[in-house]
Amino acid sequence: MAKSKTVYFCQNCGASSSKWIGNCPSCKQWNTYVEEVVEKSSTQHIPAWVESKDSKPVKAEPKLISKLNSGPEHRIVTSDAELNRVLGGGVVLGSLVLIGGEPGIGKSTLMLQTALKLDHKVLYVSGEESENQLKMRADRVGIQNEACYILSATEIQEIFKQVKKLKPAILVIDSVQTLFSRSIESTPGSISQIRECTGQLLRFAKESNTPVFLIGHITKDGQIAGPKVLEHMVDTVLQFEGDRHHVYRILRAVKNRFGSASEMGIYEMDGHGLREVSNPSEVLISNRDQMLSGISITAAVEGVRPLMIETQALVSTAVYGTPQRNSNGYDLRRLNMLLAVLEKRCGFKLGSQDVFVNIAGGLKLDDPGTDLGIAAAILSSYENIPLPTFTAFVGEIGLSGEVRPTARMDQRVAEAEKLGFEEILVHSSSIKNLKPKTIKLIGVKNIMEAAEYLFG
Repeated sequence: MAKSKTVYFCQNCGASSSKWIGNCPSCKQWNTYVEEVVEKSSTQHIPAWVESKDSKPVKAEPKLISKLNSGPEHRIVTSDAELNRVLGGGVVLGSLVLIGGEPGIGKSTLMLQTALKLDHKVLYVSGEESENQLKMRADRVGIQNEACYILSATEIQEIFKQVKKLKPAILVIDSVQTLFSRSIESTPGSISQIRECTGQLLRFAKESNTPVFLIGHITKDGQIAGPKVLEHMVDTVLQFEGDRHHVYRILRAVKNRFGSASEMGIYEMDGHGLREVSNPSEVLISNRDQMLSGISITAAVEGVRPLMIETQALVSTAVYGTPQRNSNGYDLRRLNMLLAVLEKRCGFKLGSQDVFVNIAGGLKLDDPGTDLGIAAAILSSYENIPLPTFTAFVGEIGLSGEVRPTARMDQRVAEAEKLGFEEILVHSSSIKNLKPKTIKLIGVKNIMEAAEYLFG
C-alpha cells in the first residue's frame, strides 16, 4: 500500500513544513502555505520511456576524468538565429530548458514557431490549448512542417507513452504548471506536482539524450511560478520580456550551463508571429526629425552583443515639494548616485528638480558603461540644449566624477562607427588602444570635461 502524508508547501518559494505557518521563514511572505497530499509508493516505478517492461534504467558507473572526451557539446542548430545566440550556439542534446514570461507575451508562439521551422521530429505537448487552437496558431504563423506533432495532454505518464511511440528529437511542454502525475495526489500546478513532473522530464532528457523545452508561468512579482528548485534543476532558464502593448520582445538567458548567462535576443511581434531583429541598434535608435534636448546615444553591451541605445531624460522644476526620481530600464539607485555626483562635482543644482530617465525600446540596462550617456542626457535636459545628433557616449562615472574605462571598448566603438556616428566620448586612456577608421574619439577624464565640451 502507498503511504500518504500531508505536507504544507509555500507557493512562493517551495519551502515545506509539517504544519501550517502564517509567515514563511524562507521568503518572508504571508499566507503562502497550502496543504498538499504527498503519496510515496513502496514499489520502484520503471520510467515509461524505457524500451520494455522487463528492462531497467542503466545505472551510472564512475569513469576516470582523464579518459573522458572534452569535445564540444552536440547541438541542434535551429533556424532562429536569436534563439541560437541566447542558448549559446544551438540546443544541446539532453538539455532541459525553461522559458518563463508574462501571459500573452508570446512564449507559446515562440516555441511553436521554432518547432515548425526545425527539420527534426518535434512533439509539441500543450495542456492549455486544444489541437484546433494550435492549428489556428500555426496557420497564422504561416509555416508548414510535416515533422511537427501536436499532443493535447496533461498526464505525464500518458505523455511518456506517446514519446516512447513517436521517439521525437525535441520535446516541448506547454506548460509545466499544467502537468500532473498519478503518483501524487495534489492538484496540477502545486509544488509537489511541479517538482515531480520536472524531475521525471529531467531524467528522461538525460537518459534518452533528448532536449526538452518547458514553458513556465510567472508570479505577480516576475518570478517563475513554482518552487525555486525548479530553476536549479534545469540546465537553462530563459526569460521572455516585453510589453504586450509594444511590438518588441526580449529573450534573456538568466541561467545557462552551456553558454553565456548574459545573452539577449530581440524579436518583433506582428500579425504573423515573431520576427527576428538582426540589427537591434537601428531599431533602438529613433529617427529624429528635429533636435530635442535630453536625448543621448550610448554604446552598451549585452552579453557579447554591442548595442547603440537611445537614453532619454527629463529635468523639470519640482511642483509637489519633494523632487521625484523615476527611472525606466535603469537602476534608480545608480541614477541617484549620478545626480549626487553632478551636483557635487559639476555644480548643477538638481536637488530641487524632478528627474525622469527612460531607456528607449523597453530595455533594462545594468551596464555601467552607460553612465556617461545618462549623465549627458540629464545635463542636456537641464540646460535645454540638444546634444549633437551623431555623438555617442561610453564611460563609467565614479563617485569623484571621474570617467572610467569600460570593457569591450573596441566593440562599442566599432558598432557606433558602423551606424555612421561621427564622434564618441570615451575615457582619455582608451584612445591609444583604439584605432577606428572614420569615427572621431573625444577623450575626457571626468564629467566636468565632458560637460565643458558639450555645453561650453
